[in-house]
Amino acid sequence: QVQLVESGGGLVQAGGSLRLSCAASETISVINVMAWYRQGPGKQRDLVASIRNGGTTHYADSVKGRFTISRDNAKNTMYLQMNSLTPEDTAVYYCNVPFWKGSAYWGQGTQVTVSS
Repeated sequence: QVQLVESGGGLVQAGGSLRLSCAASETISVINVMAWYRQGPGKQRDLVASIRNGGTTHYADSVKGRFTISRDNAKNTMYLQMNSLTPEDTAVYYCNVPFWKGSAYWGQGTQVTVSS
């Protein structure tokens, strides 16, 4: 099993920035894909960005050019740098490992609220 703990959420004004962190209880150098999802009020949980161990990244169209996903295998931590935030980015953000040792793993989520 791997435990994932998100941090860095909070309240920010539109146009501001936040950096989310996801700390893993296991070494992530053996985990190929990690991802960030978000779930806004009354909405489904959607993929925000993903990153492979080799550094290949994927972003949802809605965050391209504003968000940057990264990982530091030495620190067992994944990050999401979020810039130019808008109220539409308000959501609970979840760290995800889609597949590792036969299972998927989720963090508990961190709330991001963007005020207009």
